[in-house]
Amino acid sequence: GLHINQALCRELGVKDESAISSASPTTSDHDGDVSDGSCRTPSIGAVLPLKEGEVEAEAKVQERENGDSPVELEQLDQHPETKETNEQKLHKIANELLLTERAYVNRLDLLDQVFYCKLLEEANRGSFPAEMVNKIFSNISSINAFHSKFLLPELEKRMQEWETTPRIGDILQKLAPFLKMYGEYVKGFDNAMELVKNMTERVPQFKSVIEEIQKQKICGSLTLQHHMLEPVQRIPRYEMLLKDYLRKLPPDSPDWNDAKKSLEIISTAASHSNSAIRKMENLKKLLEIYEMLGEEEDIVNPSNELIKEGQILKLAARNTSAQERYLFLFNNMLLYCVPRFSLVGSKFTVRTRVGIDGMKIVETHNEEYPYTFQVSGKERTLELQASSEQDKEEWIKALQETIDAFHQRHETFRNAIAKDNDIHSEVSTAELGKRAPRWIRDNEVTMCMKCKEPFNALTRRRHHCRACGHVVCWKCSDYKAQLEYDGGKLSKVCKDCYQIISGFTDSEEKKRKGILEIESAEVSGNSVVCSFLQYMEKTKPWQKAWCVIPKQDPLVLYMYGAPQDVKAQATIPLLGYIVDEMPRSADLPHSFKLTQSKSVHSFAADSEELKQKWLKIILLAVTGETPDGPNEHQATLDDHPEPKKKSEC
Repeated sequence: GLHINQALCRELGVKDESAISSASPTTSDHDGDVSDGSCRTPSIGAVLPLKEGEVEAEAKVQERENGDSPVELEQLDQHPETKETNEQKLHKIANELLLTERAYVNRLDLLDQVFYCKLLEEANRGSFPAEMVNKIFSNISSINAFHSKFLLPELEKRMQEWETTPRIGDILQKLAPFLKMYGEYVKGFDNAMELVKNMTERVPQFKSVIEEIQKQKICGSLTLQHHMLEPVQRIPRYEMLLKDYLRKLPPDSPDWNDAKKSLEIISTAASHSNSAIRKMENLKKLLEIYEMLGEEEDIVNPSNELIKEGQILKLAARNTSAQERYLFLFNNMLLYCVPRFSLVGSKFTVRTRVGIDGMKIVETHNEEYPYTFQVSGKERTLELQASSEQDKEEWIKALQETIDAFHQRHETFRNAIAKDNDIHSEVSTAELGKRAPRWIRDNEVTMCMKCKEPFNALTRRRHHCRACGHVVCWKCSDYKAQLEYDGGKLSKVCKDCYQIISGFTDSEEKKRKGILEIESAEVSGNSVVCSFLQYMEKTKPWQKAWCVIPKQDPLVLYMYGAPQDVKAQATIPLLGYIVDEMPRSADLPHSFKLTQSKSVHSFAADSEELKQKWLKIILLAVTGETPDGPNEHQATLDDHPEPKKKSEC
């Protein structure tokens, strides 16, 4: 076995063979081959397609991916009168290891030699950075080299010699330490999956290469993401087969010690993989819910975890009638949904998002309606009715445990921050910008330290204020100030630090903002009219917009994405526009149009009453008049119950 270890060390860039057992996962994943942007050389002895008999065997192997014992499943195929000996069972397990290894090496070759190489070729044409491709595929080349050049050939050779050497523990014990290289692949797996998703959505050339390969027969109608999951699932598979092997192996067998040692090493690697698989399953579930909610709720985030879901009845406050609702309970929020009756598309509309922070659960007693309880949160209080006493107890237990776990996490976080601050005290107000702060680590916070909004991987990323070191969202870090400790360079800071360092007050800051940068919350609270309207420009599809006509600018219509947005997406100076309030048959009901020259803006309200409120204001504004009295025509959130604020989405 010595020559194999030495050769493998050379192949995978490990200088000293003795470092195998203690080596952290190899970081020279791309060696020097990709620094010049060229694809790596194909692995020696690329695995040939399986022969006809082997295809059937592999098909059986694939059927067992659900985690059942391979030997027990195999026994189902046996005739009742034939009883397998232990020796035959051991041979069967070893043979299954070989068959699955052949199939696995084919998959690795597909990832390494097809997907990776083709994408790198496209990157070299300048379509996108090669660095992105390297991040996606991590150290897949090293993994492929290990399996195709060492583990598979060793297993092939052993199975040919099985009659004289019936053992596999010695091979696995010798090569198992190299499975530590999977740590790097598994660690970067979440980010790699997100990169594939983002690149596919945003870079047409990337998407084109992926789709072209996925059409090929070799892909078996499966996506790149599906194939990328295989290395994560492979280590637990070794663990399962090895456990079965040890169950059938007599303790006095010469292979016992080697098999036991290799299982210990493989089990450690498998625990990391199992964790990644659970994360993946959680993400898949979040994606399903995301689609059920019409792709409007931003919930697809590895830190979100679904705790419980199910139907519930909601007691209406006015007439105490019960209405059907659906709840999704996550580790940080409760989504209160209304069923949407449609044949296609989403199943639910989110009516309210209630944060776990500050939530309280109270058991209630209602003579007419049994099994009731109350969920009281900062955003809303709901009186709910379960289907049975057991259902009620399960919901109360799940909600209370989620609340307790949430507070425990945040208490730990607060204590950690307090402890850290004892050692590294925060920069004092007088020293802001003059002394470099200690940066709070990303993993120490789940929400913006200024506005308390939860972070997510796509729309609300983490940023550091260069003055105080706090972790904040993009909205709270959209300021720049000159920092003395950094040579007076303009650096990203949070709003609080900006005001202290620059000396600007809130009112002075507002003056500096452009016309689009007035926060919606500012104008909505002091508006002539505001509500959600559907909006369409030219041939673009209808989209929802938060529309406001502010009192201080009553001749201009501001359009925001959501009520709490800090910047308007567009403004329409209403003076001179012609109002057409008769909807065409193709238009949405309760719609109206504003036209001026070639410019046409179409709007639609949720009700005729709301439409008329808007028209009353707009018909005055287009002639240059403003409504009399401060609140004469004011329409507010009351006209449009429970709008979706950005902070709740």
